[in-house]
Amino acid sequence: MNPTGQPVQLKPNYKILSVLAAVGLVLFLLLQVFPSTASDTLEVQQVNIISQEKAIESARAFASDTLVLPDLPAPSVTYHTNAELSGYVAKEKLTQTYMKKLEKVAPYDVFRVHYPDVGTGDALDIDVHMNTGKVVAFSMYDNQTGASQPFSLDPTATTEKDESVTLAEKQEQAQPILKALGFDAGQLTLQTKGNEQDLLYTAADGKLGDSQLQLKFTYEYGQIRSFQPVLTPPDTYTAYVKEQTALAGWLTALGYGLFTLVLGVLAIVFGALKRRHTSFKRGIVLSVIYCAISIFSVVNMWPILVDITLGESNKIVSYVIIGLQLILNILMAVLLYFSFVGGDGLWRERGINIWPRSKEIGYGKYVLHSVAVGYLYALILLGVQSIIYLILENALGVYSATDDTSSPYNMIYPALFPLLAWMAGIGEEAVYRLFGIGMLKKLLRNTFVACFITTMIWALGHTLYPIYPIYSRPIELLFIGLLFSFIFLRYGFIAAVFAHVIFDSILMSLSLISMGGIVNILLGAFYIVLPAIVAIIIYTFTKNKGVENAYPPYVPPAPIPQVYYDPTQGQQQYPDHPQQFQQYSNPVPPSEHDNKPKE
Repeated sequence: MNPTGQPVQLKPNYKILSVLAAVGLVLFLLLQVFPSTASDTLEVQQVNIISQEKAIESARAFASDTLVLPDLPAPSVTYHTNAELSGYVAKEKLTQTYMKKLEKVAPYDVFRVHYPDVGTGDALDIDVHMNTGKVVAFSMYDNQTGASQPFSLDPTATTEKDESVTLAEKQEQAQPILKALGFDAGQLTLQTKGNEQDLLYTAADGKLGDSQLQLKFTYEYGQIRSFQPVLTPPDTYTAYVKEQTALAGWLTALGYGLFTLVLGVLAIVFGALKRRHTSFKRGIVLSVIYCAISIFSVVNMWPILVDITLGESNKIVSYVIIGLQLILNILMAVLLYFSFVGGDGLWRERGINIWPRSKEIGYGKYVLHSVAVGYLYALILLGVQSIIYLILENALGVYSATDDTSSPYNMIYPALFPLLAWMAGIGEEAVYRLFGIGMLKKLLRNTFVACFITTMIWALGHTLYPIYPIYSRPIELLFIGLLFSFIFLRYGFIAAVFAHVIFDSILMSLSLISMGGIVNILLGAFYIVLPAIVAIIIYTFTKNKGVENAYPPYVPPAPIPQVYYDPTQGQQQYPDHPQQFQQYSNPVPPSEHDNKPKE
């Protein structure tokens, strides 16, 4: 770490870091990217995803030819997933069986084409397979209910409405749909009896673990309202997921939310207390960048938050929820700003320049070295994360489920998804490293304990991800967070931010690249190199690129001259300067001075 008042410099051992980064990259590619060696949990399926335009074409053809709805409004398309089914398949190691037998007819990942009004006051959802482009399910419902999933009506009410429809008539209505979706009615077994509301079929080869595929039709007023291939995990698994999700909610609210709020309040306090060691101009630009990206991220998820997830009738409620989220993001940006001010003041009070200013000597080259360190450590972290995943999967049975709440497919501008890496890198490194470690180190006087506590708070904020058991996520991030803390303490705040941003950018860019298309591939590559571009721009427009070309010119302080005592002259003299330096008022030999007690 650089002391305050001196030119800033960074001298990493690039040989060792390059070797470790190469090893980390190889491990990441083998364990997380290449499907031939990836585990079920980490597997990245190398399949072709159809475009949303293709999904609309398939849905429109099905609605016109099979449902006889030729005149349809402009639809919206979102990505939906059955997280419970995907998690069950991963947990029970049924991926290969599922992919071979049932994935084509009962996929847990679909494009949902949503028509808000088909002309009868009803909304229509048509689910399209993301790889084959074939329709796999549909649901028609009152567009004022807000329901976007196929649902069963009240049995008594529906029976009264459908009492004139016999079982044979229901089967007759279902035949064209089964044929259009590729099912052979002769290979299906009817499960419905008498006046039961729904029409259910099972397939002989539809067994998956403890689950059985059912083809379910619902009826209303004598007409088919929905068709859905249902593959429901057993109740024991569903209960387990609910229990884990509830625990994750408590850990996030208390372990992360509460203590992060405490850190924010303390940041305001220490920002005021340490103001003479820092400046209230510190962190304004970074806080604004953080706030802008966080607000944009909420707006970017608008389609699924309003039109699909919360429904037409609940738009007012959804607007209120989104408004509260935007206000929360702004408040977080304010607390982040004080984390910058308070954290900088805490470190500078100790004489440590852990976050140099742009006007300081050597700043430009310091930033270039920081981004280089960031890239190398990002690759190292990816390798470490891959090993941790592999160990946890084998030791604790860790697995993951799919999640559509933050998918780039559900964004207005999915190409901007990797910008979230900058929000995470800037915000988390400032709150939990720059301020958090600095504050706890001052209070506890133990660097490791300070790093451990702040890392655990940060890790608990990631427990809502669909990775089970949920305590595996904090275990993984404990190691990752301690490595981020090491980067911060060893190389400074800027290097830690770059490492975090690059680490997240690589993972998010791979998600963007997996969407397919030359534009997404090029944008993914651009986001990976963006931190280097930012560092080069800073270097280019920074006058203080190094000591040799500092602005204003750097003049090293004059060396403190060595003084010796000349007994013949009774005075102190410079060795290189014979002229008299200082005349003692009562010259005596040095030994007599040495014998006096020191103050």
